[in-house]
This record gives sequence, C-alpha cells and structure tokens, in this order.
Amino acid sequence: MEKNKIWHKVLSDKDELKEGRVMTVTAGHKGICLTHFEGEICALDNKCPHQGGPLGEGSIENGFLRCPWHGWDFHPCTGKAPGYDDGVEAYPVKIEGNEVFVGLEEEAPHEATITDLMAETMVNWGINRVFGMVGHSNLGLADALRRQEEKGNLKFIGIRHEGAASFAASAYGKLTGKPAACFAIAGPGATNLFTGLWDAKVDRAPILALTGQVDTQVVGTGNFQELDLVKAFNTVAEFNHRVEPGSRHSELMLLAIKHAILKRDVSHLTFPDDVQTLVANPRARAKTPKGRITPMTITPPQESLDKAIHLLNEAKKPVIIVGHGARFHMDQVIAFAEKMQAPVLTTFKGKGQIADDHPLGCGVLGRSGTPVASWFMNESDLMLVIGASFSKHTGITPKIPTIQIDFDPLALSKFHQVEVPVWGEISVTVELLNQRISSYDNKVDRREEIASRWAIWKAEKNKRLGEDRGKGVSSIAVFDALNQLAPENAVMCVDVGNNAYSFGRYFESKKHSFLMSGYLGSIGFAFPAAMGAWAAVGNERPIIAVAGDGGFCQYLAELTTAVKYEMPIKTIILNNNELGKISKEQRAGEFDVWATSLVNPDFAAYARSCGAFGIQVTKKEELFGAMQQLMEQDGPGLLEIKTDVALL
Repeated sequence: MEKNKIWHKVLSDKDELKEGRVMTVTAGHKGICLTHFEGEICALDNKCPHQGGPLGEGSIENGFLRCPWHGWDFHPCTGKAPGYDDGVEAYPVKIEGNEVFVGLEEEAPHEATITDLMAETMVNWGINRVFGMVGHSNLGLADALRRQEEKGNLKFIGIRHEGAASFAASAYGKLTGKPAACFAIAGPGATNLFTGLWDAKVDRAPILALTGQVDTQVVGTGNFQELDLVKAFNTVAEFNHRVEPGSRHSELMLLAIKHAILKRDVSHLTFPDDVQTLVANPRARAKTPKGRITPMTITPPQESLDKAIHLLNEAKKPVIIVGHGARFHMDQVIAFAEKMQAPVLTTFKGKGQIADDHPLGCGVLGRSGTPVASWFMNESDLMLVIGASFSKHTGITPKIPTIQIDFDPLALSKFHQVEVPVWGEISVTVELLNQRISSYDNKVDRREEIASRWAIWKAEKNKRLGEDRGKGVSSIAVFDALNQLAPENAVMCVDVGNNAYSFGRYFESKKHSFLMSGYLGSIGFAFPAAMGAWAAVGNERPIIAVAGDGGFCQYLAELTTAVKYEMPIKTIILNNNELGKISKEQRAGEFDVWATSLVNPDFAAYARSCGAFGIQVTKKEELFGAMQQLMEQDGPGLLEIKTDVALL
C-alpha cells in the first residue's frame, strides 16, 4: 500500500526562483534541490549519488544540472544522468497561488540509534549540561543530544570556540563535583578541547569529552580532518575509547562516566561518523547508576586516626589549612575548628571556603594571600591540612608537625614526609576527629589575635587605597569597590595574571564560591568558567568574572554566547594594555621587558555591539557608580576599568 504523501511548503513566492536557476530547500527533514527549467519548477533529491554533493548549490549549464563538487550532469526535472543508469530521485511539485509545495512520503518513525542510548545513559547519570559546537563529523550524536534536550533532559550550550567548551565544563565540575560534557568535531575541534581538559585533569575535576570522527573506513588514511583521536587523547584522558559498531554502547558510556566521577578525571569517547546513526538493538537499554557505583564515605585506618588524635590533643596552637579538595566538606571542618578554636586558612583555590569575617577565618595563604594567613601558620605548633596539595604557590611550610587528610592516598606526603598521613573521605574523617578529641582546655583561644591581625592588614590596605599615580585606577580600588557591591553569595570566576594575585589578596570572602585555573594556570579561564557556573546554578546565584585584558581577549567572542543564552554574567576587566604579570617576571629575572604590550579594543563598546551592557571607567571616582550600574543589570554586562599596571 502506498504511503500517505505529505505536501511541504518550500517556497512562499515562486518568483524567488528565476528561470534557469536552482536552490536548496528543506521539506520536513529532506534536502531538496529546487530547479526552474523551461518554465517548470521541479524538485530533486539534493544529494548527488556519488559524493553527496549539494545539487542545490550547482547550476544549469547547456540544459543539464551540474553537481558543484565534481561536475556530474543530471536532467533538471527528471534527475536522470545522460548516458548512465544512475541519477537522483524526482519528487512531485504543486503550485498554489505563488506558493510552491513538494510531495514526499510520510516519514517513518525515528528508530533509536546507539547514540540515543548513550545520550540517555548520560542524562540518567546526571550529565545534563553539554558545551560544544555542532559540525559535519558529529551530526548523528548532535541529533541524539537534540532529542534529549527536546524532552527537557539536557541543556546544550553552543559556544564559539571548543576551548571555551572544555573550560566551561571544567568549571562546572569544580563547582558541583559532577561532570559536564564538552562536544566537538573531529580534527581541529577535538584538539581545541585540550587546554580545558588539562585544566580539569590537573585540578581533579570530572569531565566528559565527546568528539566526532571521520567514517570508520577511512580512519588512519589521512582523510580530511582525520587524526588518531584515541592516540591524541592518551595523555589527557583517564578513560579513552573509540565507539565501534560492535561496542556495548550503553556500558561504554557508563564506564566513561564512572571513570570521570570516581577518578575525578577526564573521560573521552570518539564517535566515527557512520557509527553515530546505527540503529540500536531493540533489546538494548540505557544504563542508570542503580547498583553501579559505590558510596565514597571511606573511614580512615584506625592507626592513622589514633596518631592524629594524639597530636591534636597535645597541640596548644593548631591551625587548619583547607584546600579545594575540602570544598564540599566545610560544614564539618568549620564545626571542628570552632570546637578546637583553631584558625582556618585556605589555599588560593580554596578561597572563600570560610568567610573572611568568620572569627576563625584567616584568608588565603601563599603568593595570592594575606599576611594574616601566613602569620598564623608560622605561629602554630600543629597543622591539620585538609584537601590541599602542598603546591609551591601556596607555601605550606614543612617545618611544623603536620596531619594531612585526603581522599586520594597518592596525595598524602606527596612532596615531603608528614607526621600523620590520613586516608579517608574528608567529612567522615573530620567527624570522627570531632567525636574523639578529648583535650580542649589546653588550646589557646586565637580569636582576639585573629581580629587584631585583620585590623593590621586592613589598615595597610587603606594606605594602599590612597595611592594614585594618575595612570589609571589601582587594583586595590577595584577590589575595594567589589567588596562593597558583589552579592555575598556570588560565584567568582578568576583569570590568571596580576588581576588574580590582587583578587586573592584584596577581595574579602563571604559566602562566595571561587573558580580558577589552579595547577594549569591557564590565561583566558574566567569568562568560559562563568558560563560553566551559569550552567550549574542558573539564575539562583550571581556570577562575576574578573579578568585582565590579556585573558579576556582569549575568548572574547564568547560574550555573544552569554547574550544568546541570556546568561546574567557580570564581567570586570582590568585593562592596563599589558601582560603585566609577565613584565613583572621579566624584571624579576633581570630580563628586558619585551613583547608584553597589548593593543585592545574598546571593551565596553564591544560588549554593547554584542548586545550586552558595557561601560568604561578611567578614573577612581567613577568606579563605584559604574560597578553599581553593572550589578543592577538583569542580563550580561561588562565593566572595563583602565588600571595602573604598577598599582597591584
């Protein structure tokens, strides 16, 4: 029985297609080459049968439609190739008034593909944010993601550069502890993901990378945009596989996600173009986490716990140092600190995990920190280090007895011997310590001393606030205004450079969360990270990106992404027309300052041209009012501040 014919309107005015011309139109999901030949409008399949060339981009020459890719000829109305048996299918056309309709058989219902099952497995495991760019070698997988988005299961954010996609997904993982996905085509799209994937890897953020690939039959032949993506991703991905026709597809996606979550690392799957649209086995099912993942509430060995309790009982002036790894356990850590009356210091990556105005909060330790934190570390008789990596940047001293708690046994005593390494899940371990510490009377109450050291530092900041060389606004003035105007629960996304050092030193944390490129230290992180933060929290929390002019220019075009998706990101750019941190390092190394000057656009005008709010400040007295305007905007906004490179 003949299927029902569906008539699709493909042209509102037949006069748009002139005699002797062709065009591409779409009828349902079908690409059509519409021709006007010898007074008749005709419709052909748009794909040349040889290489799939788009006939609607061809031309009529000497009475024949010529394929634009390799010059094969077809009759413009019948689709027959003169002198050959092949050709393209012709479809019926009707004209009603000036409107042109093409008749096609009713489309068959969609059959679930292997990528449908894999995308469903993703959302079952909570991966419902994807950042990426759709392209010719990932269209089948993109279509599966589209179906999940139409069901309300997933949000796809189309970016302008794949590096921004992986940075955004990395930031999402840092903020939530859960993986998001980044998505790219084969070849250059896939390789553009690398920097953000390395950022996630070295900062222990879970992330899933999905890449297209050329057809299976030409993998390894040097085909256009073909490179061995499994081999290329070997250095960065903990889990790294190519999807094959015979793969156990849902299980493969499940394993990729488990590795990302449990290893807090990069998982990568690459999909050959022809595999993406293979029809799934009707008996195959998407996978869920039920019964497939273990709780991570690991109790520490009793021997380690006993040693830690002994040192904590003996100590009179202990301090607690928390790193980024403790960010989801701070309620337990702060409760323990209050019981011990112990000052709490953070690494730069851990900034904001305790508020600076908490009676025990001492701010950031290290190069991006305050004299308050370093004072209390050096005055302590025991350090309890939780979820921190002992990086050189932080400067945790090896000279004071140390208890280290971490979920990763390889992180314990990584750089030098500590007195008590404790392997365990942080919340569980701290709760056990809290229950078993017995000596509190010997602890020195440090709260008055903490308040005194903060007063000394704030007096120093006030002195610096008065500095003005007439060459732009000082960094401390920027962060003084931000201290007053940033919502106390904002997610703060920090770039790399002098702006980051000043941010760590001068911005006073309340209930903020901070995102930064920690171990990789990649310039350009802040704005893509803000997009990742928005994907995680939506409009529930304000999002502020702070960047230098060098960093923001790395992903300048992503401002259009923020406008497209109505992301209410507030961006503050410290513009000194220089890679100031590099100039500073050149001077410190006794090199000549060279190749660090920058030519910048008018960032505020650029923001306005993208459809965002944009305002520029050149003088300190303009700063507060302009920043207030920025914070009051509903949508994306940008404040450009002309700053003095020397006033950090």
